[in-house]
Amino acid sequence: MSGEHPAIHGAPFLKEKTRGLYEPSPEFAALGRATEYSSKRNRAITDAIPCFQEWREAAHQIKRYALANLDKLLAQFEQNISARGATVLWAQDAAEANRHVLAIARQHNVQSVVKAKSMLTEEMELNHVLAEAGIRPVETDLGEFIVQLAGQRPVHIVTPALHLSAQDVGRLFAEKLGEPFSAEHAHLTAIARRRLREEYLRAEMGISGCNFAVAQSGTLVQIENEGNAGLSTATPPVHVALVGIEKVLPRIDDLPVFLNLLARSGTGQKLTSYTHLIHGPAPGRKLYVIFLDNGRTNVLGDPAAWQSLYCIRCGACLNVCPVYRRVGGWSYGWVYPGPIGAVLTPHLVGMDQAGALPFASSLCGACSEVCPLKIDLAHQLVHLRQRAVTEPSPMHSWVERLTWNLWAWAMGGPRRYGLAMRAVRWGIRLARFLPWHPGKLGAWTRGRELPRVPGDTFRSWWRKREKE
Repeated sequence: MSGEHPAIHGAPFLKEKTRGLYEPSPEFAALGRATEYSSKRNRAITDAIPCFQEWREAAHQIKRYALANLDKLLAQFEQNISARGATVLWAQDAAEANRHVLAIARQHNVQSVVKAKSMLTEEMELNHVLAEAGIRPVETDLGEFIVQLAGQRPVHIVTPALHLSAQDVGRLFAEKLGEPFSAEHAHLTAIARRRLREEYLRAEMGISGCNFAVAQSGTLVQIENEGNAGLSTATPPVHVALVGIEKVLPRIDDLPVFLNLLARSGTGQKLTSYTHLIHGPAPGRKLYVIFLDNGRTNVLGDPAAWQSLYCIRCGACLNVCPVYRRVGGWSYGWVYPGPIGAVLTPHLVGMDQAGALPFASSLCGACSEVCPLKIDLAHQLVHLRQRAVTEPSPMHSWVERLTWNLWAWAMGGPRRYGLAMRAVRWGIRLARFLPWHPGKLGAWTRGRELPRVPGDTFRSWWRKREKE
């Protein structure tokens, strides 16, 4: 992993996937049906008008304040939850966070772990790290449980198994769990529930993410619909909560705004089924909170991009994105797909590894319109595109940079443009007689005929017309 971002296990996967970004994905048909979440979201928002726009503005301002005062709020959270018996740890990157988790597991002789849904653990490749250490991790979210059995990555932030049909899941359960084939949703859910119930009772540690961390009260907030997060955090004797540093909110009074926005934008509900408020460890149990940076301060350091840390992981931008709906989640090469992934990933893993992602957008602006936190994703994508082509990067050779600089110069004035077009016309005429195909241009010229040069240009025709 030398030279690669420590959070990426097998980073060439990211580099390889970003090359074919616009190729249709095999999960396209299922994605086309499943992203009907957008219509549910619209109905849920219509029911909340005019409050919804007021909630958006309020949440935007709260996150703006929270990130501007992040150092103070994180210290306040640590002080408040530590006073009730929790242990707070800090990690600069994924490798350090993984070391914390393994140290806790060894301290408590952990052999089996149940995990609630957490995108942060995907960043850390935590399942892989635990398995290598001889600890058995089990995903308990239904979608995560399915993709773990399939040996796949999630394709969506909210619904990880969005690309699989009921028939696909039935075949998977038959192959991996030895269950009779069924394509009935209720029966498949019952199989997963029965299997996971045993895992909750067996596990020595529960690992979860965190939707929000309230500084004023030192409260971890987890929201879910299945009940698995509550069981994963309350049943085992040890609970480890992994929290991105951007998740902090100033006050408990700020929370209702976000609960209203997240449920409506994510799943089209007025409120999720369960909202867990964790103020500290239960009697006789251990609670560890690990705050992880993992590149987030890079985002804070970019004045044009730090709004992307407002994201509450609702997935609304994915559901309306024409590119995501065409290529699916895996094509983005890392944890976060869709427009928010195209903005966050280059900051978290580096422009050298993910500088192509901001170009995976039509810039239609739909993502900016639906974002409940009013993140201007379209302009952030343009900003990252500018960085991708101006900053030194192994993605761009000196020949490519020189070519685009010459192009920019030639297009910068009418006389230069005219000279450049004359050069192109003569170049095409001469190229017909050349036996070789220069550089990358050869990949185009070997499979296509060069266009025929018209006898006259529009400019010369216009000058003749004016004389006449």
